[in-house]
Amino acid sequence: MLNFLGNHWVLDVLDIGIVTVLFYKLYIFIRSTRAITMFLGLLIIIGGGFLAEFLGLHGLNWMIGSLKTIWLIGFLIVFQPELRRGLSTLGQNPLVSPFVSRVSETESVDAIVSAVFQMAETRTGALILILGHAGLKGVTETGTPLMAQLSEELLVSIFQTKSPLHDGAVVISQDQIVAAGCILPLTQDSRLARTLGTRHRAGIGITEESDCEVIIVSEETGTVSMARGGQLRRGLSRDSLRSALMDSLTARSTKAA
Repeated sequence: MLNFLGNHWVLDVLDIGIVTVLFYKLYIFIRSTRAITMFLGLLIIIGGGFLAEFLGLHGLNWMIGSLKTIWLIGFLIVFQPELRRGLSTLGQNPLVSPFVSRVSETESVDAIVSAVFQMAETRTGALILILGHAGLKGVTETGTPLMAQLSEELLVSIFQTKSPLHDGAVVISQDQIVAAGCILPLTQDSRLARTLGTRHRAGIGITEESDCEVIIVSEETGTVSMARGGQLRRGLSRDSLRSALMDSLTARSTKAA
């Protein structure tokens, strides 16, 4: 009997804790969106329902129950973008993401490779940093925050010479373009060829300090290079670049596991 009561008490505490965390996470997610007023309205309706039930006001309780249904339908219609963003965030949860992250990462690699070689054909200079486990907040803060969905078209448009963000590095994390126009530290390695320009030296420099990869497209020759661990590989083909990026994803996934 004591064991049953003890287990029942633990389950009640667990239940309250889970509900509290869910409400807190929901509040954090919507507090900076237009949904915050509707969320507060829902709390008022729920509170009114409890009060009406406690006082035995059956008519008011029925009316509040109807308002809950109307509120839910209105919420679903008006806040479709916020709900999509919330479901996307839930899908990136560590408990769920192993089932979908591999597909998403492969699509991101394909988008990056396609954009890189499209720019190489037109000799559009580009500097693309792909984050590893280190966040490099100091680097992203030097540029313009975007937090945009990664796509081939967006990458190409950023590096067009008429774009205000083309001068600097684009920082990518998984399937998101975190920031653009970022400044990277230059390598101080005196052994490098003097023919290497600032773009290549910046790509090498940041990889000397972090576990990221940097893809460089030469504006002069259209050559595609990739820096990793302070080393530069030049003259990459489409297949070799894709293979290198996929190898990096596999290595990071193995390390995380």
